[in-house]
Amino acid sequence: MITALVPLLGGFIITVAFMPALIRYFRARHEGQMIREEGPSWHEKKSGTPTMGGLLFIIAILVVTLLVSWGAAPHRVLPTTWILLFILVLYGALGAWDDSIKLFHRQNEGLKAWQKLLGQIIGALFLFGVYTHEGLPMALAIPGLGTWRMGGWYALFAIIWLVGFSNAVNLSDGLDGLVSGLASISFAAYGWVALIQHQFNISIFCFAVVGGLLGFLIFNHKPAKIFMGDTGSLALGGALAAVAILLHHEVSLLWIGLVYVIETASVILQVASYKLTGKRIFLMSPIHHHFEMLGWSEWKIDLTFWGVGLVTALTGVWAILA
Repeated sequence: MITALVPLLGGFIITVAFMPALIRYFRARHEGQMIREEGPSWHEKKSGTPTMGGLLFIIAILVVTLLVSWGAAPHRVLPTTWILLFILVLYGALGAWDDSIKLFHRQNEGLKAWQKLLGQIIGALFLFGVYTHEGLPMALAIPGLGTWRMGGWYALFAIIWLVGFSNAVNLSDGLDGLVSGLASISFAAYGWVALIQHQFNISIFCFAVVGGLLGFLIFNHKPAKIFMGDTGSLALGGALAAVAILLHHEVSLLWIGLVYVIETASVILQVASYKLTGKRIFLMSPIHHHFEMLGWSEWKIDLTFWGVGLVTALTGVWAILA
């Protein structure tokens, strides 16, 4: 339990201790979120709220994971730990670059799609390199269907998984506190699986993320004092996919991360329906905005989505460990 409690508390304490100073810094520089015009009209009052809060919890996760990992295995940090941190930092850097462009130009458009995609693919290829170096199986364990051996095609799968889920978490980050709570649940689920599988280095990383996010949620719940920005959401999505891959429970992410999948599917269906028929399926996408348009409060949506995430996480972990 030490490999869970210590990184969790460490990530939480660092984030809570330094977040007020980061908020003051961004407010002093008048660097705040630009709200997209096509979003709900009542979100305009959030314009100017400090963003890029993901920078702090990424630093907290990095520091805590390295310190606890070094203490758990003196003078040796495992390659799987390094690649998780690399994915977190690389995807966070992509998000920070994206956020910085938006802030500099005072608009809601940042990096070009190909630039973001290129960075995500590079990260996935580095992950695949570590995966092969560690001798992990080039196969997918599909519940009820057995094992599908992929060979070199696993590299393509890794790219799809990291790109897909980093963008899925990014799409889900549209309400105060939504992704902070959801990702806390998702990483806690995989952290527990890692503990049971005795992959303590991955468990340390996961619970450092949970601690950082719970600390961030104090400032990010409605009304948010700061947003994580693409800095945080891209980093979390990429790291979550990497954790699922390194634990060799890749497919489980479709269930444990079901909310992210639904959010992404709602955007795909909305765009496809409008292009093919000229009609929209949802009042607005991603789907959390659909519920807003129906009159749900942000707190009601958060609690409902967190509840769904908790159920899928618990049942997903049960299915993995059964």
